[in-house]
Amino acid sequence: MNWHNLLPKEVHLPDIKARELLRYLGPGILVTVGFIDPGNWAANIAAGSDYGYTLLWMVTLSTIMLIILQHNAAHLGIATGYCLSEAAAAYLPKWLSRFVLGSAVGAAIATAVAEILGMAIALRILFGLPLNIGAVLAGITSAGLLWTNSYNRLERWIIGFVSLIGFSFLLELNMANIDWIQAARGWVVPEVPTGSLPIIMSVLGAVVMPHNLFLHSEVIQSRQWNLEDDVLIRRQLRYEFLDTLFSMIIGWAINSAMILVAAATFFQAGIHVETMEQAEAMLRPLLGDSASLIFAVALLFAGFASTSTAGMAGGSIFAGIFGESYNIKDPHSRIGVLLTYVCAVLIIFFISDPFGGLIFSQLLLSIQLPITIFLQIYLTSSPKIMGKYANNLRLKITLLIIGAIVSGLNIWLLIDYLLNS
Repeated sequence: MNWHNLLPKEVHLPDIKARELLRYLGPGILVTVGFIDPGNWAANIAAGSDYGYTLLWMVTLSTIMLIILQHNAAHLGIATGYCLSEAAAAYLPKWLSRFVLGSAVGAAIATAVAEILGMAIALRILFGLPLNIGAVLAGITSAGLLWTNSYNRLERWIIGFVSLIGFSFLLELNMANIDWIQAARGWVVPEVPTGSLPIIMSVLGAVVMPHNLFLHSEVIQSRQWNLEDDVLIRRQLRYEFLDTLFSMIIGWAINSAMILVAAATFFQAGIHVETMEQAEAMLRPLLGDSASLIFAVALLFAGFASTSTAGMAGGSIFAGIFGESYNIKDPHSRIGVLLTYVCAVLIIFFISDPFGGLIFSQLLLSIQLPITIFLQIYLTSSPKIMGKYANNLRLKITLLIIGAIVSGLNIWLLIDYLLNS
């Protein structure tokens, strides 16, 4: 695919300068942790342990769709100075924008449930803390991180966490006996084994996450200086795409590694995983004592990093309802952050099956996802909103195909549920 064709034809693509590119790296990495959170861990471990390498194709397809969607969302922020939620509030009828953004806040809460729950599970594995106490500590710690960090400081924290997570899974891959021929086939050949559709949808919801589309359109504006300067906008569009591409490939590699490790250990041993603690304990005899420690520490870092981005997304979406951008010192942003974390922690108190709760949270994201995608298509395809930076015909068709695929999978899931219930 020629990615340049997915940009508006009016956008001139300047030569890439390595030093200048480094200045633009960060927003994509910040978004990346959203789809390597504990919810992904559960979805990917379930995919690998139950179906081996068969469902790797969904990580590939989801990541391709994600690259296009995330760049398009950032495109809105760069060209208009609005994040997705602000634009929805400004250009949709009030009743419709409240419905769409309300469902998006719900998606941010569902994401935070998975992330805080993952942190609580990691704390229970490492220190024996009760799940509810771990969830409260996770929520307070994540809120404190948002309360005290600017965009730039937060990005440095996140980049550090992502590096640790990636290094952890490189170690896991080195310990596992991967069947690379089967893995290569799994990445490119779509298969839907009997009973696998809920897991496929969980993987989709874990990779293409609605709150990340809102978040990317917000955080990209930390690189914004002058909306009237066409040269600057064009440069930002170019460098932002490279940041997104680089970051999403990292996310694809880490998500793939989770499935590979689960397939090489649990699936090959005929083990069905039902809890995160079970996954950690079973890695010990299969990969050695160090593997289980790496697993728990990486889970904690993944939860810590991704919980921060879920809070930012919740704050951004809630502030956008009132036509405001995200600012942690602003009351609406703070209410959005608190709403996201408090609701998530309260929901965790009523979850009896943590592993099932993680997977179900990702299913909820995949159900909300079509709403966000079609909102984004409407906004970024409108010349009234985007001016000369509106989606060209090729990009609009591509986005509509993505929306149709996601909607079709959701309809398939619903039919499958009704037929088997």
